[in-house]
Formats: sequence, structure tokens, C-alpha cells
Amino acid sequence: MIIIRSPLRITLGGGGTDLPSYYKKHGGFLIAAAIDKYIYVTVNKSFKPKIFLKYSKIEEQDRVDAIQHPIIRESLKLVNKNISYIEISSFADIPAGTGLGSSGSFTTAILKALHSYENNLINQKELAEQACLIEIDKLKEPIGKQDQYIAAYGGITCFEFCKNEEVKVSPLKISKETLYNLEDNLLLFFTGYSRVASLILKEQNDKSKINDEDMIANLDFVKELGLKSKIALEKGDLHKFGEIMNIHWEHKKKRSGNMSNPKIDEWYNLAIKNGAVGGKLIGAGGGGFLMFYAEDKTKLRHTLMKEGLEEVRFKFDFEGTKIIF
Repeated sequence: MIIIRSPLRITLGGGGTDLPSYYKKHGGFLIAAAIDKYIYVTVNKSFKPKIFLKYSKIEEQDRVDAIQHPIIRESLKLVNKNISYIEISSFADIPAGTGLGSSGSFTTAILKALHSYENNLINQKELAEQACLIEIDKLKEPIGKQDQYIAAYGGITCFEFCKNEEVKVSPLKISKETLYNLEDNLLLFFTGYSRVASLILKEQNDKSKINDEDMIANLDFVKELGLKSKIALEKGDLHKFGEIMNIHWEHKKKRSGNMSNPKIDEWYNLAIKNGAVGGKLIGAGGGGFLMFYAEDKTKLRHTLMKEGLEEVRFKFDFEGTKIIF
């Protein structure tokens, strides 16, 4: 049996500039951080010449082309389309549709598991590229590349998405003191709302393709905020980082009427008045997790938990997608 672990992620700056519809014309930049909440995939040899799949559904198929789960199907076609006698299972610390990049983490985990099963060596760059190939090129999802890359690499990482499709990867140059303070004072709260990221991102993707002036200007500004976040974090100015998050959220909401809702806005405003410097919805928006940088985390935690929001505590992950058994 092979067991693979792939981390979920939070975005610290520049989110949304990783979609090909934007970066191919303008170049993208963002900072993402892998966290210690994971998707696990197991691969095992079965006793029958069939493909057994266990995820939110159960499948038993005779051939790869018949598989209903699109990511598993395309991953098998890429690695070994003639495979049989195999059982694949998956489970997660946090469910999909909550804004933490679960689809990209799942894809990197599946690919790493299948390559390991076939005794293929694959590095982080190749793993991220293959995951993007499946989700963006083959399945035509209107999504970006950050989820696949941060899941593969782990850490707190800067990604520059070049017009020629090259992705430049570099670790954020952050001191240990700043790292610990950032980890201690970033708080995640589940809103109770889940959503399908591609439905929200489609609006951004479609407008970027036709060079909608407002959308391009919005993403240009968010990219600059991402670069400013990098400077603030590397200087150890976490208050400034929190302020930039707040500006980012105000501009992120302008991309789509489905980005937020009155209840989320109410919680956000309450947080700002009770210990948070800045925050945003993680991921595409519409639901999932609210993340805040807090200067009074005790007050913020008390306020939002009183509102019925569940906090999910986390630490950063610096290992990326890996074999754990």
C-alpha cells in the first residue's frame, strides 16, 4: 500500500492573478502558504482485474475510460491508461468547496500516488505541471495554478506566473520570528457556506479573456498588493501585511457579486472592530473560510466563536505532497 499526503493552502497575497486568462497577457504573482490540513490518497493492489475507487462515491470499473471521477480518470490516463488490479481511496481533513485548494491538492496526491505505484520518480515541478495539465488543459476548469504548485512545493512560497507559461518558484524570505508571529496571529474561521470555485472564477476568467477594463485593472492592483505583501512580510511588518489584506478584500469583492454575502460582510466588519487588522475569504470567494490577521487574537476568537463560527487552527507545512507510507 502507498499513502500520499498533500497539504491544503491559504493565499497571503496576489490571489486571482494565477489564471492563464490573466497572466498570459499581464504576468501574475502571488504568495501562498501550505498548511497542516491534508488530503490523503491510498493506492493498493486489488485481487480482481478491476479498478476500485473510494471517494465520496464508490466506483468499480473495468477500464480507465469508464471512470466517472474526472481527475482520477485523467490522472490514470496520463500515468498508465491500461492499469488494472488497483484500488484507490481518498479522504481529507477538511471537505471540498471551502476555499483551501482541495482540488489541486487532490490532483497532486493522486498523481504522486500513481507515479509511486508505477515506480516513477517525479519532482515537485513536474508534479505541479502535470496537475495543471489535467485540471486546466484537459478538464478545462477556469481555475489558476497556485493550488497545484503550493501543494507540490509546500512552505510559504512566492510564485511568478510568466506570460510564456514559465512558473518561477521561490521561498518567501521571512525570519523565524516573523514566521512564528504570522502563524500565531493568522486565524481561520469556517463560515458554514461551501461553493464550487469554478462557478465563481468563470466570471473573472471570461472577463479577463475579453480584456474587460475593470477586471484587468482590479487584477493589476491585486498583483501590486501581492508584491507589497511580500515586502511587508520580509521586513517583518505584520501590521502592514494585515492592512494590505483588508485592501485586497475590498477589491476582491468587486470582481463578482457572488464573492460575498450580507452575513459574511457582517462577520468581517465585526472582526475588524474586535481585534482583526485585516482579512478576506480564502480562495475564490462565496463561502468557505474567513482568514484574519489579528493584533488581539483572544478578543477576535471570542467574538467570532460567540457568533457561531468554528475556528480551525493550523500550522504551516514545509514538506508539500509526499509519501508517508
